[in-house]
Amino acid sequence: MIDGSANGVIRAAGALVWRPSGQGLEVAVVHRRRYDDWSFPKGKRERGEHVLMTAVREVAEETGVRVILGRPLSAALYERNGRPKRVDYWAGRPAVGGWASFRPNDEVDELAWLSVPSARGRLSYPHDAAMLDEFAAGPADTVPFVLMRHASAVGRDTWPGEDRDRPLDARGADESERLAGLLSCFGSARVISSPAERCVATVRPYATLTGADLEIETVLAADQADDAPGAAPARVAAIIAAGRPAVICAHRENLPLLLSAACAALGAAPPGGEPLPPAGFWVLHAAAGALAGAEHHHPADP
Repeated sequence: MIDGSANGVIRAAGALVWRPSGQGLEVAVVHRRRYDDWSFPKGKRERGEHVLMTAVREVAEETGVRVILGRPLSAALYERNGRPKRVDYWAGRPAVGGWASFRPNDEVDELAWLSVPSARGRLSYPHDAAMLDEFAAGPADTVPFVLMRHASAVGRDTWPGEDRDRPLDARGADESERLAGLLSCFGSARVISSPAERCVATVRPYATLTGADLEIETVLAADQADDAPGAAPARVAAIIAAGRPAVICAHRENLPLLLSAACAALGAAPPGGEPLPPAGFWVLHAAAGALAGAEHHHPADP
């Protein structure tokens, strides 16, 4: 069942999918029979679905491509049948082995891979052309670095053992399973965790899903901030410098410091806003050693 609304706003998502070509790169545009228009693949959010999952699912349904999401692009905001609608977009590239033959369906009857100038001339809507220009003005390929707070855990006051052994509670276990799917929207990555059980358990489902080794970093423990205050930021900076996608799970106490270190390594100021809630995560998209985009999510987000 589809219910794409949230707080009265119709929610949808899609991606500007690109691939290398002999002339630079090509982007995917689709023709919708119902509207006789050309646009980027997108569609409405299903009930209870996170928009990251919506974007990946809709691209697959409309193009046959399993996409890896890159940096976020500007959302399209407009009215549909008298109601506000928001369509979130990301740049995206086909996953390795993520190709399937395009098959026309009731919604999309044609798929075209076009150069940026050709796509601009084919698109039917000004907001799509503006988003294409935004994409072309920045890097196509980016590397994701995820900094996340562990999921909901059993409270300190009710746990009789050592704090590092404190496990996730029932809500946290559910969050960790949902996080595996959300993080996989950005592809496979190194998985690096504080030694605390609540952190390890948060990223274990994602590591299992992607086949990644789970790397334990003692300096990411919450109680290391006072013992070795510079060790954790230095380790995060080294992970960023290595240039490989990475998911780093840590704690409320040290995440602001780690986020600042990661952004500093990318030559940027840390993003503002409220601290991450349990199971929340930042995605920093990097290209050529610089920050190309940033976004934050939570499994319970619409």
